[in-house]
Amino acid sequence: MIRIAGITLPGNKRIVIALTAIKGVGRPMAARVLTELKIKEDTKADELSDADAGRLRARIEQEMIEGDLTRKVSMDVKRLQDIGTWRGYRHRRRLPVRGQTSRRNARTKRGKKRTGLSGRTTLTKT
Repeated sequence: MIRIAGITLPGNKRIVIALTAIKGVGRPMAARVLTELKIKEDTKADELSDADAGRLRARIEQEMIEGDLTRKVSMDVKRLQDIGTWRGYRHRRRLPVRGQTSRRNARTKRGKKRTGLSGRTTLTKT
């Protein structure tokens, strides 16, 4: 079992897929790193030698991953809120940020639908 940046990689998967378990490492970045280190993408994570695992660990930890990445993203959002941009305002109000309509949709972001009259639905005659 290989441990990189505090994450235990799944050993039964190919190394290019197993690396995506680390936050901030996707398929393109994993493939680029493996070609730099001359490691075959088809090898399973458990079959990696200790020398290759050490080189891979050192190379991946040079990138911005896990806690550093999360901290950077949250600081970027906080900066937008502090300078008073529209995107910061939408983040603060927990509304869709990237131009989506929010009048009828955006239930995931806005939460459960609230109705008037203490939550009761009104009956209509048919």
